[in-house]
Amino acid sequence: MAAEKETTENKDFNVEDYYSSKPPTECKDYIMQQTMVRVRDPKVSLDFYTKTLGFNLVMHKNFPKWTFSVYFVAYCKQEDIPKDDAGRWKFCMTSPACIELTWNYGSEKEKNRVYHTGNSDIAGVQEGVKVNGGFGHLGITVPDVYAACARFKELGVEFHKSPNAGGMKGLAFIKDPDGYLIEILPQGAMVTQPVDCLGNKVEDGAYKDNSK
Repeated sequence: MAAEKETTENKDFNVEDYYSSKPPTECKDYIMQQTMVRVRDPKVSLDFYTKTLGFNLVMHKNFPKWTFSVYFVAYCKQEDIPKDDAGRWKFCMTSPACIELTWNYGSEKEKNRVYHTGNSDIAGVQEGVKVNGGFGHLGITVPDVYAACARFKELGVEFHKSPNAGGMKGLAFIKDPDGYLIEILPQGAMVTQPVDCLGNKVEDGAYKDNSK
């Protein structure tokens, strides 16, 4: 059977072609190294990403001249992280899927969330009008979505969607301290349980678009 074509506004294309297309040889050593998000309070964010989600801080840099600092977190073995600045830089720049937390000095003094998350919300916009952005979410995978979410609930993490809520079952969305969505997906099959940590039953709920 011929692969079904997906249609865009401008032209037709066969998505299956991209599985077999060869990337340019010049890109063979490229790495998807980071996604950057701005955070209001670096300590609060570092506590969340390291103590709640289990990332390790692999490098940080301060730029007082330009009044900001950056903190790179990643999933890795802590004993593999070098102790010297040059070693941390190389380790960080060759580690896939880091998150760069950027702190602009003074934002920690704000009482409320400062930055728009990319989804429909009122943070970082004028006159309290919801604005849809392009960014959607970060994502991590875990051995057991339901067990992970039960722990997140005990730690007081804010949920956007529990595993049984909505139309897509067996995955969840939580929020970091700045309101960015983090998707929680299984490392294996998308299995479900009858009731999740928020008491939602697997047979309940309907799909909701996060961007709206």
